Amino acid sequence: MGRGKIEIKRIENTTNRQVTFCKRRNGLLKKAYELSVLCEAEVSLIVFSSRGRLYEYATNSVKATIERYKKASTDTANGGQAPEVNAQYYQQESSKLRQQINQLQSTNRNLLGESLASMSLRDIKQLETRLEKGITKIRSKKNELMLAEIDYMQRREMELQNGNMYLRNKIAEYERTQQMPMFPSSTTALGYEVVPPYDSRNMLQGNTLQPDQHYNHQQQINLQLG
Repeated sequence: MGRGKIEIKRIENTTNRQVTFCKRRNGLLKKAYELSVLCEAEVSLIVFSSRGRLYEYATNSVKATIERYKKASTDTANGGQAPEVNAQYYQQESSKLRQQINQLQSTNRNLLGESLASMSLRDIKQLETRLEKGITKIRSKKNELMLAEIDYMQRREMELQNGNMYLRNKIAEYERTQQMPMFPSSTTALGYEVVPPYDSRNMLQGNTLQPDQHYNHQQQINLQLG
C-alpha cells in the first residue's frame, strides 16, 4: 500500500504534533544541505518551534545571507533609480566638501590678518583668543627645544673636557717616561752604594813583592831567625 495523503492542518494532539515537527524539521534541514551541495547554492534556513526554540542551517552565515537578501530586495524595489540616487548622494557630499574647503581657506586668511573687514567684533575676539593660545603653545614648544639644546651642549662640553683631560694625562705620562735616565744609578733609593759586579778585567795587576822594596833589613833578619 502506498502512503496516504495527509490533510494539511494543525495537528491537535500535542505528542503527534511534536513527533511530526521533529521528523519534518530533520527532513527540511537535510534537503537544504543537499540543495547547497548539489547546486552550489547559498542556503540559509531558520526554524522556530512552537515553544520558541531556534533551529538553523546556513552554508556560510545566516547573518551574511540576510544582509545579501536585504541588498537584493532593495535593488529590486528601486529598479533603475539606484544610479540616480547614487548621483544625488555624491553631489551632496561634493557640496559639503566644497563648503568645508571654503571655510578652511577663509579661516586661514583671517589667521594671516586678511579679510578682517567682514568679521564681527565677536568673531575678531574669538580669533584673537585662538591666536593667543597658539602663540602660548609655540613659545612653550620653543622653550622646550631651547632647554633640550642647552642640555645637549652642556653634555657635549663635559664630554670634550673629559677627553681633553684624558689626553693631557697621557701627554704628561709620556713626558715623564722620556725624562727618566736610560741606565740605572749606582746608588739605590736608600742611599747605599751598589757594589758593581766582579770583573777580572778591572783588577789591578799586582807586582811581585821584592824583599828590598817592602821590608827593611831588620825585618828580613827576624824572618830568617823565625
